[in-house]
Amino acid sequence: MNVDLDTVREVVLARERADLARLGAGSAVLAGGTFLFSEPHDHLDRLVDITTLGWVPLTKRTRGLEIAATCTLAEFAGAAPGRELGMSRLRPEWPGTALFAQACRALLASHKIWRTATVGGNVCLSLPAGAVLGALVALDAAVVIWPRGGGERRIPLRDFVTGPGENLLATGAVVRSFLVPTSSLLAHTSFRKIALAPLGRSGSVVMGRRERDDRCAITITAATVRPVVLDFDGVPTRSQLAAALADIEPELWFDDPHGAPDWREHVTGLLVGEVAAELAGGEL
Repeated sequence: MNVDLDTVREVVLARERADLARLGAGSAVLAGGTFLFSEPHDHLDRLVDITTLGWVPLTKRTRGLEIAATCTLAEFAGAAPGRELGMSRLRPEWPGTALFAQACRALLASHKIWRTATVGGNVCLSLPAGAVLGALVALDAAVVIWPRGGGERRIPLRDFVTGPGENLLATGAVVRSFLVPTSSLLAHTSFRKIALAPLGRSGSVVMGRRERDDRCAITITAATVRPVVLDFDGVPTRSQLAAALADIEPELWFDDPHGAPDWREHVTGLLVGEVAAELAGGEL
């Protein structure tokens, strides 16, 4: 890991929200730092550490679960206990949280990375293969943003990412947390992943949820430049799946060394069928 950020002249330890005003041109948020310290960032001269704000990783709310941006992957997956609320207590009550660990396992990372990298960092990188991003989109989460001028803004996470490495986060704004509604936490879920190599970056990740009123959503990531959500009023039929897949714009299929667009489109169709079948209880 490259830790030679020799252009950085100041590290601000944020103790309160007012300290975030130091963010601007030439500065970056520091949480886990696994991306920041992995390659040069010569344009940076200041880091603002938000881990010192002391946000609780996982918090039960009246309408669901709040996940702090600084929640580590290990806390998110349940491999390490949170300071107040562990995933082992949540899983029996909220079966939809099974996607958390499945998403983290889709990322090629050591246990050291799991204990350092954060949920907010994975989302804000906005990479097509960001599996934690995919899981939260699949569970219909909203992202809570603290704008630079104060106040709070909430955006459906499915709308937050606009392209590879691109999102709606404005300069000086900080992602505070993610809100997952109770209806999604109670849902039946399904997960599928494929890659060109056993330890390769995901070529397609498909996650689905079926809520108690039978509404279904199937989320596609890794294969597309941004998360794509297919919504259905009930368990989809084969013809409904085919129509929804056909409606995906050709330019949304991602193209890089980990998979060509035509291959990604083909395997995604197969995975979508498997996820839909599992949501239906094995019958489609």
